[in-house]
Amino acid sequence: MRHHDKMNEQKCKTEVDTFSSYRRKLPEIAEKIIENCSDKECYTHIDYDPIPSSQSVIEIIDKFKQILFPGYFSAGKVDPANLRYNMGQTVSLLFDILSEQIANSIRHDCLRYESECSDCCDKGQEIALKVLDSIPEIRKLLASDVKATFDGDPAALSHDEIIFSYPGIFATTVQRVAHKLFQYGVPLLPRVMTEHAHSVTGIDIHPGASIGEGFVIDHGTGVVIGETAEIGKNVRIYQGVTIGALSLPPEAGTRFRGKKRHPTIEEGVIIYSGATILGGDTIIGARSVIGGNVWIIKSIPPDTKVLMEEPKLIYK
Repeated sequence: MRHHDKMNEQKCKTEVDTFSSYRRKLPEIAEKIIENCSDKECYTHIDYDPIPSSQSVIEIIDKFKQILFPGYFSAGKVDPANLRYNMGQTVSLLFDILSEQIANSIRHDCLRYESECSDCCDKGQEIALKVLDSIPEIRKLLASDVKATFDGDPAALSHDEIIFSYPGIFATTVQRVAHKLFQYGVPLLPRVMTEHAHSVTGIDIHPGASIGEGFVIDHGTGVVIGETAEIGKNVRIYQGVTIGALSLPPEAGTRFRGKKRHPTIEEGVIIYSGATILGGDTIIGARSVIGGNVWIIKSIPPDTKVLMEEPKLIYK
């Protein structure tokens, strides 16, 4: 028994020594990494001024959900007796986080791109107030999205089910808030918000996209909507739809930045799964129906159906 204990003790000592020998190499590796941080070809943000925080972005989205859909996403119960207190507290907390992250985003651009100073803190608070002031407007848009989703989906048993669980509503909620920030010229933050929604839902909507009321994304996985896309009222799209830009040469990034590169979808259009619609000059006319898996790079007149020719199936 003693011999066995001695063998175990020796084995443990050997393992500790081996582990220590590996750890002794870490300072040298850390120095290499630190030295590499000064390489101009690599991207770092090592500065005394803070960059927008991804954790704060998630908190901002959560607070907006609580305010836009009162009672659905709050930690505690919201009732008529505590609504005023609950809403006041949430709005106040959101203002503090949002204004700080807006200021950080603006300051980041000022310093990194040597822009003119624009009173980052004051501007952050000013824009945060404007966005919060637009919440009733955003809420009405989202109510129309929820209603349109419910009216068009027999599988939905209630509006509550849609608000709680539909990825299309979550992605649209984040985009509608981020779109306001984008309109006020806030850099970085709106895109971080929509990319968080993208990572959660698989739905990629740029904050610059303009989207009308009654918008429905059914199922949603793989949907892509580009920055300069314009979508009218009561449009319904299914999974895997791309409303995107034609490919540009690498050097064209600066030349085409901010230009209209994505399609216009007029009101009442239905776009089925897997359809790809590309180009800034492409207009899908009102009330048209775009079938699954089609490829469109030119305009379609109103009240048009675009379908793939029926494929020939092979049975073996």
